[in-house]
Amino acid sequence: MRQGVVLPETPRDRRNLDGLAQDLLDSPLKGRALPLRLRNFRPDADSYLVSLGGPRPYMGRLRQIAALTAAHEQALAEAHATVGDDEAAWHALVEAWDFGDVNELIERHNRWYPAESRLPMDPRTGDYALVNGKSYRCEPLGARWAFEHFQSRAA
Repeated sequence: MRQGVVLPETPRDRRNLDGLAQDLLDSPLKGRALPLRLRNFRPDADSYLVSLGGPRPYMGRLRQIAALTAAHEQALAEAHATVGDDEAAWHALVEAWDFGDVNELIERHNRWYPAESRLPMDPRTGDYALVNGKSYRCEPLGARWAFEHFQSRAA
């Protein structure tokens, strides 16, 4: 807590000051005004408010979609083990399976994700920009998803 106390100059401090003075002699900017470095961004008030609110709604929704998809996957795996090799029973079971809960979340995600995540538009395509090289849209789950998913697991 040496507030207001000026320490004596040490040999190390003198060497540093001599080095700075030498750098100043060799500097091409000596005697000229430094170039202005413009900052092309400014933090907005809404970004501060968003940061106080926790995760954005699409983040929670994506987590719920992943959890519900995993739950459907596990339940279908158990049903597939119960049905066994009976293809007709498996097809009937999958066709009657209710994916409504996860598909409702997927529909909400596809509708609101661009606004909630401030997804920019791609001027070449007129559509929203890709997220990690893929479209932001999630495909709804259904019988086709289940058949493809369990066919790839069996292979």
